[in-house]
Amino acid sequence: IREISPTELKDRVDGGDPPLLVDVREAFERHIADLPYPGQLRIPVGQIPSRGLELDPDSEIVMYCRSGPRSAWATERLLEMGFKRVLNLRGGILGWRAEVDPTMPSY
Repeated sequence: IREISPTELKDRVDGGDPPLLVDVREAFERHIADLPYPGQLRIPVGQIPSRGLELDPDSEIVMYCRSGPRSAWATERLLEMGFKRVLNLRGGILGWRAEVDPTMPSY
C-alpha cells in the first residue's frame, strides 16, 4: 500500500491541497489525541467493510490510526473495494507526534 508521511500530510493540508482524512480509531482514542484538522470522517476500523461505500472512490483519502497497522488494514480493504487513491498515514498519530507535533499526547 502507498503511504504518506506526517510531514507530507501537514504540508499538503497547510498548502490548501488536503486529502480526505479518515480516522479509523475508536471514539475513546480521539479524546486522548487527534489531528488538528476539522472535517475528518470517523469510521472505526471494524466498520470499514460496511461503511466504506460512504466514501467517494474518486477522492484522495488518507487513513490513519494510532500507529499505522489498523489504518493499513483499512486502506487494503478500500483498495479491494476499487478505491484507487487511498494512502495510509505512516506511523499514524504516533508518527504525527514524532515528526510534526511533539506536544501531542502519546498513548
